[in-house]
Amino acid sequence: MSLYECVILARQEVSAPQVETLIDEMANVISAGGGTVAKKEFWGLRNIAYRVKKNRKAHYVLLNLDAPSAAVKEMERQMSLNEDVLRFLTVRVEELEEGPSAMMQARNNREDRPRREDRGFERGPREDRGPREDRGFRPDRRPEGAE
Repeated sequence: MSLYECVILARQEVSAPQVETLIDEMANVISAGGGTVAKKEFWGLRNIAYRVKKNRKAHYVLLNLDAPSAAVKEMERQMSLNEDVLRFLTVRVEELEEGPSAMMQARNNREDRPRREDRGFERGPREDRGPREDRGFRPDRRPEGAE
């Protein structure tokens, strides 16, 4: 059997539990074809680079598959018939990635960073600068003699 990675984009109007049901249906197609789903990763609702069927956002899901090609083709056929699936991409890989994918690692790194207000930045007027009049502010900047 071959190893595959499949990324699925589902419509934004579909709720998260419905996306899980959709993915479970695809996993059942794979298991009926003699394969297994090694990993399911829900990347959440994310922006799409360009509109796809009038949608600007989509639910992203990654599946790691260990299945024969006939099962993968049947899964792709089922996804192409399903109107909730906007796009999908299945790629054959040499080995399946263990642990979280690069998308999930990026999200974890973002959560580790301190928030902007925690870094010591303060918003508001700068106290090291004086009033505008003290800084040489001229309300009329027209050259002398010009009317």
